[in-house]
Amino acid sequence: MNLSPAPLLLDYQPPWQWQQFHGHFALRALAGVESLQPRSYARSVLLDGQRGWFRVQVLDDQHALQLHYSKSLRPCLPVLIARVRKMFDLDCQPQQIAAHLATAPQLGALVARNPGLRLPTAFEPFEQAVRAIVGQQVTVKAAVTITGRLVTRLGEPLQFADAAEIQRLFPSAAAIAEANLENIGMPGKRVQTLQHFAAEVASGALQLDLRDGCAALIERLCALPGIGPWTAEYIALRAFGEADAFPASDLGLLKAPLWGPVGIEAKQLKARAEAWRPWRAYAAAHLWHNYSEG
Repeated sequence: MNLSPAPLLLDYQPPWQWQQFHGHFALRALAGVESLQPRSYARSVLLDGQRGWFRVQVLDDQHALQLHYSKSLRPCLPVLIARVRKMFDLDCQPQQIAAHLATAPQLGALVARNPGLRLPTAFEPFEQAVRAIVGQQVTVKAAVTITGRLVTRLGEPLQFADAAEIQRLFPSAAAIAEANLENIGMPGKRVQTLQHFAAEVASGALQLDLRDGCAALIERLCALPGIGPWTAEYIALRAFGEADAFPASDLGLLKAPLWGPVGIEAKQLKARAEAWRPWRAYAAAHLWHNYSEG
């Protein structure tokens, strides 16, 4: 018996590449919270107090994703749709962005090869911020392993008859702030950074939003101990899909094959990226793709 409502169609303007999103989630999916299949992605959500799940399915014959969701999320469907559209960057205008970036020296060749690259972003900003802090100075694989331990220890268990693979919520800010995180696999200072950040969010002292603009959010984040420009810019890009966010010191951006065998210095890259405004995050997407290929 199918307990979930009829699926919806979420349209987009092509080109849009499922392979890009599949590759992104393949490296980062958290077991129990997320489920990635060859043609679909699913995850747990907490929206307006409602616990549930959604799944997006790729359609071969339409420029749209099919959205399946749990009956529990029906009261907050408009919010769910908006968040999923942002997560998969479905409102992007790819031709406009590609036309701007295609004129940039060197970068133009990457854009011509992959004109449909988008910004995969997080469903939940707090979750992405946690991932960014955990991921400081470690590989993506190591960060996923450590974040998975947080989920196992602190994530609220779930049980859905129509989505058995979705088994936990990502831990709340209060749960992370108050937990004993001994032997979690992070240096003590980074644990302190993470728990202080979580406590600020849990208390409401830190607002994780763009109401005052991206620069104000980055300033708020950099004022916290242990959070520097890379982490703050990365949160703006991955948590909110901020189109002009640019973590210039990111290793993948600096070591992209486009720059040759020795790479490029962060200061040089930041200066070069001025010509890519207001789409620097999309330029980063092309450089990360280039890095993964090389």
